[in-house]
Amino acid sequence: MRQSEKSVVLIVDDEPEILRALRAGLAAQGYEILAASTGEEALNLAASRSPNLVILDVMLPGAIDGREVCRRLRQWSDLPIIMLSALGQERQKVAALDIGADDYLTKPFGMSELTARVRAALRRNRARPASSELPNAEFDDVTIDFARRIVTKAGEEIRLTPYEYEILRFLAQNADRVITHRLLLGEVWGPEYVEDTQTLRVHIGHLRRKIEAEGARPTLIVTEPGVGYRLKSSE
Repeated sequence: MRQSEKSVVLIVDDEPEILRALRAGLAAQGYEILAASTGEEALNLAASRSPNLVILDVMLPGAIDGREVCRRLRQWSDLPIIMLSALGQERQKVAALDIGADDYLTKPFGMSELTARVRAALRRNRARPASSELPNAEFDDVTIDFARRIVTKAGEEIRLTPYEYEILRFLAQNADRVITHRLLLGEVWGPEYVEDTQTLRVHIGHLRRKIEAEGARPTLIVTEPGVGYRLKSSE
């Protein structure tokens, strides 16, 4: 990445030690860093400086916590948002993903894992087409033809049920993003099915057996325990 093309990352956390560590670690990877310790400051910086990505703690002091920051950002921006949560904040984490966060990390986490998530989120955002008509997508030896609704593996067409195809389509259109159970169920089955995680697990299992090299050891559709699923794009 050339100096003039540095991606700008906004880090939002009220713990000074975490801010310093993330600032140093990401700056060393070539990112330009903005920092905020409150929701109000984060929204002001996002509006005035137009960052390429936001790293946002779920729990922030004051009236505007991380979920509210995420909700307000999604009213006018589709920039990638990676949420940070402490252990035991599963409900807050899932709620943040449901209102538009792209990804999450649970504290404590390693810098290498964070930078990998940042790269994936920025890559996905850059690859997003301008129109709603997506081209073909490839994931290892699996190819999805969105226009014809055809999925092939190593050149051979795979027969998917309508639900299996819709699950794969939505995951593919949000590749590298964590998709919660509720979001996926609502998208594929409708809002009245958002609690039916058992049905989703069954269909995910069938889909994995058809597209994965080893259905019992998935490497494409990976499980985010207690949260949902992520379709990993090829590096």
